[in-house]
This record gives sequence, structure tokens and C-alpha cells, in this order.
Amino acid sequence: MKRLRALIVEDEPAISELLAINLRHNGFEPVVCMDGEQAQRELDAVLPDIVLLDWMLPGASGIALARQWRKAERTRQVPILLLTARSEETDKIQGLDAGADDYITKPFSTQELMARIRAILRRRAPEQTAQSLSIASLELDSATHRVSFSGAELKVGPTEFKLLRYLMAHPERVHSRAQLLDKVWGDHVFIEERTVDVHIKRLREALQGAGSMIDTVRGAGYRITAQAVSQTT
Repeated sequence: MKRLRALIVEDEPAISELLAINLRHNGFEPVVCMDGEQAQRELDAVLPDIVLLDWMLPGASGIALARQWRKAERTRQVPILLLTARSEETDKIQGLDAGADDYITKPFSTQELMARIRAILRRRAPEQTAQSLSIASLELDSATHRVSFSGAELKVGPTEFKLLRYLMAHPERVHSRAQLLDKVWGDHVFIEERTVDVHIKRLREALQGAGSMIDTVRGAGYRITAQAVSQTT
């Protein structure tokens, strides 16, 4: 069986060596890079199945690299797990907004690390074959990672894209914050429910004229509805 390729971008040798050993023992082929330039060369040569990316790096930070790779067509879909000692909720939101699929704080157990990696890969698998979705004049194409409204393309961040895709796949259905955290972020991600509110607000702003389609159901959660697009809010 082919080993999955894991790109480790970590400038602390002790940590990168520990990661490489554990990944190898769990069936991965680890490739270690010490900075963003070296990581970019590896990505240009062969796309990995997952990137383990340290926040604090010499030169470009992990956050800057995540944003850069999410903007590039070739690397847009590569799963990214952010590694960092920063544990504040605002830091986690910043990391997820930059395009990371998940976030783990140092020090961490190797068991939790491997569980998060497996969860990311499970969540990523169906996304690659998902069909395009449309509600009224709002369209989402998972293959090209594009969103448009009335034919005009919209700029939607990676986390907001995942949130919108899930809502559009279940139109008119009300989802609680806990359900959205589970389905969009994954139940292994330990962030507060109010984080959903932040991303809902950003999603509405990104959708511009279609933002009114994201409906708040007081005391219950959120839903997307075609009925609201014609209403003035």
C-alpha cells in the first residue's frame, strides 16, 4: 500500500524528528522542511497528502504560508494542520481563517496528533468529489472552490466556504452552533460555539447581496433559505 506523504514544516529539530518518527510508524512518508522556502520547493515538486505547519518559522510565518497556499490553484486543496504554542481562541480563529483545516497547540500528545490527522483526511475525502450546489442565484462549485451570486464571483474565505457548502447541502434546515462545529470544523476541534457567530457574520459580508439568505433562527441556530434573498433586511 502506498504511504501517504506528510510535509512537516518545523524549524525545531527535536519536534520535527519526533513528528517524523511517529508519522513513519503510522504509515506516512514524512518530509521535513525547516522554513517556508524549502517547503515551497517541496510543494512545487510533489503535492503532499497533508502539511503539518508550524506557526512560528524563520522568514514567512505559518499563517502567511497557509494563506499563500490557499490562494494558489495547485495547493488550494492540500490539507493543513497548524502546530503552535499559541492557545488563545483569537489565535485559533486566525489560524482557521488563514486556511488551516485544524489547529493543535504545543505540547500535544502523538495520539491526539494522529487522531486529528486522520479526521482531517476523512473530512477532506468527500469534498474532492462533491457536486456543485445552487440556491436561487447563489452557486457554489466545490471543484473550483468558487462561489457566485447572479453570475458575479464572490471572495469567500476557506472556513466560510466550508460553512456555506454545508448549509447549501442542507437548505432550509436549522443547524445549531454545536452541529455546525461538528459538521464543519469536526468534533475533535475544541473551540467555543460563539466562533460560529464570527464566521456567520463574515460569510454574510462575503456573500454581499446574498447575505440575507443566511437566516438566524433565534434560540436555535442558523439556516440558509432562498426565501430571504428577495427580502430587504
